Amino acid sequence: MADLFEQPATSQPGRPLADRLRPGDLSLVVGQEHLTGPDGALTRLIRSGSLGSMIFWGPPGTGKTTVARLLAGATGLAFEQISAIFSGVADLKKVFETARMRRASGRQTLLFVDEIHRFNRAQQDSFLPVMEDGTVILVGATTENPSFELNAALLSRARVMTFRSLEHESIASLLTRAEEEEGTPLPLDDEARAVLVRMADGDGRAALTLAEEAWRAADAGEIFDAEGLQRIVQRRAPIYDKSQDGHYNLISALHKSVRGSDPDASLYYLARMFDAGEDPLYIGRRLVRMAVEDIGLADPQALVICNAAKDAYDYLGSPEGELALAQACVYLATAPKSNAVYTAFKAAMRTAKENGSLAPPKHILNAPTKLMKAEGYGTAYQYDHDQPDAFSGQDYFPEALGRQTFYAPPDRGFEREIRKRLDYWSKLRRERAAQADD
Repeated sequence: MADLFEQPATSQPGRPLADRLRPGDLSLVVGQEHLTGPDGALTRLIRSGSLGSMIFWGPPGTGKTTVARLLAGATGLAFEQISAIFSGVADLKKVFETARMRRASGRQTLLFVDEIHRFNRAQQDSFLPVMEDGTVILVGATTENPSFELNAALLSRARVMTFRSLEHESIASLLTRAEEEEGTPLPLDDEARAVLVRMADGDGRAALTLAEEAWRAADAGEIFDAEGLQRIVQRRAPIYDKSQDGHYNLISALHKSVRGSDPDASLYYLARMFDAGEDPLYIGRRLVRMAVEDIGLADPQALVICNAAKDAYDYLGSPEGELALAQACVYLATAPKSNAVYTAFKAAMRTAKENGSLAPPKHILNAPTKLMKAEGYGTAYQYDHDQPDAFSGQDYFPEALGRQTFYAPPDRGFEREIRKRLDYWSKLRRERAAQADD
């Protein structure tokens, strides 16, 4: 993949590299080919001659602001930019009024809103009328998942365009363009150059900022190695990119080691994730997931211990709290394993989706009104606590569905005891049914 910024603008002293290397045409933004390539989503929209409101979702430094500005230029729209961090209702009203006046004179406005997820619900709702009547074409930029951070009403009126982190090849190419702009090579050896690419973490702006720091710090003829680079920029190179394959590979290896009851391998991958700078609370959340997916009711304490470890880390912080997560990890790896609840839940969800319109049997429904009593609600319901063994053996499934079996506990761990209870209740249910038939 090529670099994000294909051609540098005219050099101007004092301007940051990231600004000087902004492309002057949408076709030159090649870090997001799925959007701006010859057959990209944005390219198609421009060819159609009609833009709609959009949400640009993606990590920092991937070109969202640049693309919005170039979109306006390619379509002849006036470009207005605001930031949700610094703007309030008064600012929005002023921008909307300017856009209305501009539209009255025959020109539409592309309103770019940076960090749009920081607007509250009422502020987000204020965009709806001006989007609907065509006063503005909204392009909002966010690093957060729009499904969680933006109002459904706003999302229903805008198309989400996903921006991707720049791959290492793109960052490397971007550094080459920076060297052409500066007229001098970076003062880095090959290893240090590779480290700088990893430090950027898919962020083109960050890569250029780091490059500028290296140029400023270097004496005449000085070349930094990897250790020297990390020293001058005061930043440690990540062992893996948290948004790329390394992140997912290690969490996958940790999960499978726990599932495979190997505490040593589990600790190894846990330690690698800590060493790579992974968010410990993310690790804590994954351990909780392992507890419910792979241990389940074979050891009900697993979930309790994982939640306690997550809270302990939140209380102690790093590095003391990491030991609590390590303890939970070892507990999970050495616990009896069962995915019986996990598979039962998936089966129940499938059945619920396929039979979601079936009414529960009337005998288990409450009858708060005379009409409902007359309709048979609650009739013949047996209160289990009043029955022998506190078990009535009634059928609770919809009549049209019949009894279903989703949960089948294995004969290990605490689920061995649950299996005994279920077998006993199944025996009682058959006996009660036989008595009722007689």
